[in-house]
Amino acid sequence: MKNVEGKKISIIMPAYNEADRIVESLKETMKTFDDFKANYEIIVVDDGSSDQTFEITNKFAQDISNGKIIVQRNRANYGKGRALYKGFRYATGDFIIFLDADMDLHPGQIDTFFDLMELTDSDIVIGSKRHPNSKLFYPKDRRILSAGYFFLVKMLFGLPINDTQTGLKLFKANVLKTVFKTFISREFAFDLELLVTAHRFGFKIAEAPVCINSQRGYNRIGLWAVYKMTIDTIGIYLRFLRNRTKRLTGKIKRKINK
Repeated sequence: MKNVEGKKISIIMPAYNEADRIVESLKETMKTFDDFKANYEIIVVDDGSSDQTFEITNKFAQDISNGKIIVQRNRANYGKGRALYKGFRYATGDFIIFLDADMDLHPGQIDTFFDLMELTDSDIVIGSKRHPNSKLFYPKDRRILSAGYFFLVKMLFGLPINDTQTGLKLFKANVLKTVFKTFISREFAFDLELLVTAHRFGFKIAEAPVCINSQRGYNRIGLWAVYKMTIDTIGIYLRFLRNRTKRLTGKIKRKINK
């Protein structure tokens, strides 16, 4: 990670009912970035967990007493997007990493993301399950949902990327500062609207291979979440069309007035 020497990295880790694994996830993340010799902070946002995730995380953060872990909490389970957005408000890094708390995606993979960002001169690097070099070890029903959602997104938006939902992403901080000024979604389609908006602003997005090794033998995505994600996705598409229509109308008016 030579290309980030002298820079700070903020790792935003949303967590929901992760009491059984959050400490090990934090230890592994800290070890990884210590090995990278990186200047970093970890911002954990407990998204209204019904277990002891917040209390356990807060105690661990106080016990290690090195100031590298910041713990925040949502009063209710608003969704991963709201947690990531809240975490960004406390981030002070030059680079921002989104990292899931369940460790399905090991943080050590981020080294490749930084290399790819430098090689391609990209503003964003996202993990992609559809990258030919990705290795996936997770439940079949998640694969089916992922494939179905990818088809829907590709059909509606035509983004120059093949995945939006993988939980490991790297951003230059200025990207999120710009995008969040016009952001609406905070829940299930957060990742999609984030990338659609970033693409509209002209930020360059690259895709990196990932290794996903599911730590659970079951899928936590229920029918309600699938329904909400579909509704939110359609809502983003309608806003996307409305904004595009406004831009085209504005161009026509300017040409007429010349």
